[in-house]
Amino acid sequence: MKEPASENPALDELLARMVTARQLSASDARKLARHPRHADGAPIQSEDDVLRWLAREYDVSYTSLEDLEPDKQVLSLFPARILLKDELLPLRRINGCIEVATSRLFATQGVDTLRAMTGLALKPVLAPREAIQREMKKRLGVGADTIDTLDEEAPFQVVDEAKEDDTDLDHAAEDASIIRFVNQVLRDAIELRASDVHLEPFEDELRIRYRIDGVLQEVPVPAQVKRFQPAIVSRVKILSHLNIAEKRLPQDGRIKIRIDESEVDIRVSVIPMLHGEAVVLRLLRQNATLRGMSDLGMDQKEYRSFRRILGLPHGIVLVTGPTGSGKTSTLYTALNEINDSVRKIITIEDPIEYQLKGVNQIQVSEKAGLTFARGLRSILRHDPDVILIGEIRDHETAQIAVQASLTGHLVFSTLHTNDAPGAVTRLVDMGVEPYLVASSLEAVLAQRLVRVLCNHCKQEDHSPTAQAFKNHLEFPPDTPIYCSVGCRECRQTGYHGRRAIFEWMDTDNEIRQLVLKNTSGDVIRQAAQRAGMRTLAEDGWRLVRLGVTTAEEVLRVTKDQSLTSGLEDNAIERMAFQ
Repeated sequence: MKEPASENPALDELLARMVTARQLSASDARKLARHPRHADGAPIQSEDDVLRWLAREYDVSYTSLEDLEPDKQVLSLFPARILLKDELLPLRRINGCIEVATSRLFATQGVDTLRAMTGLALKPVLAPREAIQREMKKRLGVGADTIDTLDEEAPFQVVDEAKEDDTDLDHAAEDASIIRFVNQVLRDAIELRASDVHLEPFEDELRIRYRIDGVLQEVPVPAQVKRFQPAIVSRVKILSHLNIAEKRLPQDGRIKIRIDESEVDIRVSVIPMLHGEAVVLRLLRQNATLRGMSDLGMDQKEYRSFRRILGLPHGIVLVTGPTGSGKTSTLYTALNEINDSVRKIITIEDPIEYQLKGVNQIQVSEKAGLTFARGLRSILRHDPDVILIGEIRDHETAQIAVQASLTGHLVFSTLHTNDAPGAVTRLVDMGVEPYLVASSLEAVLAQRLVRVLCNHCKQEDHSPTAQAFKNHLEFPPDTPIYCSVGCRECRQTGYHGRRAIFEWMDTDNEIRQLVLKNTSGDVIRQAAQRAGMRTLAEDGWRLVRLGVTTAEEVLRVTKDQSLTSGLEDNAIERMAFQ
């Protein structure tokens, strides 16, 4: 809409968009452009403001949907396909008339269709478009329109899983509605920042869960989706080039998709369960933006130690932690810091999670015979200065990595251990001689990810448990600590995003001597703490003190012996599980 223009370009753009979406008539848009104010003189600046103005202008009710719970029985009277297509949300029955929330007052076709199909009296109620979409996904479930379509298609039939002949299932998996349903699940997971998608079959349902910020959250799906479970799993198998006829053995595959100008690499794992095949999809964003070293969130002591290590000519630096704890991101940030024209950097990974300009990257291919160990041997003949090994998984890879560090290369890698001292004993357990570990290992960084408090709803915690916690850790009395609450912005979790906590262990002379004696991890840990190592929990308490996260989060991902012995058991339980 070009005319008449208001004095606010942002408002002009909003009005034009709402006219195109049939939320606003052209004449009303012109009226608002000339006088963008409510009757009480308040300025009209947002979609919400425009909808409130329309409600008064046309004597229609308005709701933000914040405090209104749609009636499930009323919702079930209407086909999900039409509701989702026309963005209509049935709310409740009042005096024989059903209120239907809409943000498009001038798009009457959807309401007319529902009226004709059901013969019911319908009354439109204005509500924000975003709120309607959110509630519909919550009430109807992901892909409800697709499942609704499948229910109406009589020729479609899911083949009995017990049968050997699966040719019909091949066609079912290629059905447009099944393809659309799987695509909707993937898009929804990516938009919600999920790292994993779990499809879990049970006797009477197919449960879908997303892992968001490290915690699994169940996703509402239509109840009838269970009927199409075999076809959905087969569609995932087709995408990841797996054998759809094989249902007795686990299978692993990979999917690469492009969505909104970004690429996502999806690792697929299919395992037969009691009530069908379960699928887990690991989502890896290919072109995620790398941050600088200063953005990792390390405290000054650990930051300086890490910077010093990056300047070494040779040695091994390990980053440890469980799957999904951010190890690879930390290592890539470090590589990016030393990536210059005078160093040759080669990586071997499975998969390549980030693409770094100027870094030579090798993708492991087990099928082709390119393993970590075989690729690593070839890398050494390519005259590198710095080597990144995606993960040390076996004796052969560990042995070659140690030899590479002893022959003048700086080697970075990851390892699955619970803490930094545990990495030393893990290498020895893999079969590397203690004297080789002692002479090559320079430092170990253990890390975890804790969820960050939502800025929109976090509140100061004044509970007796929080006070006991502050006293035990000797926080200053006036230091506020916060608890999670939950709001619309964070999907009622109380958290949004994650941040790393670290445990840095330098391999000094005392630790080298303990390694040579093949000492236990506990003794090495005590020596490292005497030398100034701060544990994962202690770094977590730093973030609690800064108001970044909660004590519950730190206790969820770490084990703090001092806290366990210093506070009453019931206080710890309340803190960890409230």
